Amino acid sequence: MKIHSTAIVHPKANLADDVEVGPYCVIGEHVTIGKGTKLLSHVAVDGWTEIGERNEVHPFASIGGPPQHLGYKGEPTKVVLGHDNVIREYVTINRATAQGGGVTSLGSRNILMAYVHVAHDCRLGNHLIMANAASLAGHITIGDHAIIGGLTGIHQYVRVGEYAMVGGCCAIGQDVPPFMRAAGGYRAHLYGPNTVGLQRHGFSGERIAVLRKAFDLLFRDGHRIAEAIRLAKKEFKGQPDVAKILTFMEGTKRGISRVVNVDLDIEFDQEG
Repeated sequence: MKIHSTAIVHPKANLADDVEVGPYCVIGEHVTIGKGTKLLSHVAVDGWTEIGERNEVHPFASIGGPPQHLGYKGEPTKVVLGHDNVIREYVTINRATAQGGGVTSLGSRNILMAYVHVAHDCRLGNHLIMANAASLAGHITIGDHAIIGGLTGIHQYVRVGEYAMVGGCCAIGQDVPPFMRAAGGYRAHLYGPNTVGLQRHGFSGERIAVLRKAFDLLFRDGHRIAEAIRLAKKEFKGQPDVAKILTFMEGTKRGISRVVNVDLDIEFDQEG
């Protein structure tokens, strides 16, 4: 274990033998950190926080701080991080609330760029990219392989599906279905399947064509949501990608983001 002389590590914290703790880091009593993880400098890890293996946490990040929630009374709620994540400068990941399930979680192989905020009770998947200053309110769920653009704010309880792409400087107030693109100003709109992202992840032209066709039926043909779902279940029976979208839509609490009212085929920058 390599701990800088200026770091403060509580004697009851549980750190693997090869964890590196850089200058001026502060590690709390109930923290567990897995092997190969590096805290570069000035990192604060507090609360009942579990950090997996081979994570890289950059200066001034704060993980496991109390939730910004007036109902929090000091309960032993958690932050749980998986493996191989990159947490850049000034990222904040708050622990959960008791009433929200008790766990804020981040999966594995994610990149959270500078100033990203992950609030209490969020559930984030794997292989995500969150660009600079993207901010999540409480109780948000983001599926695997999603990309969230910089300076984007997402309302509490919103869900972003797997392989979705959200552009920069957006306000997301309603759910973004799996495989779709969303962008816009004060309130984002859907623009169709996340074609570039899906191609990069090995989706065939045939799969993408099915998603395009499903998008038109679900969001552009003028059907009410319940009727669109009924028609899509019939037309796309046996199509697993469409089935995921339909299941996602049926589980919405905030509603689904609306479609832009012009027929644009914008390819968003996916380099972060």
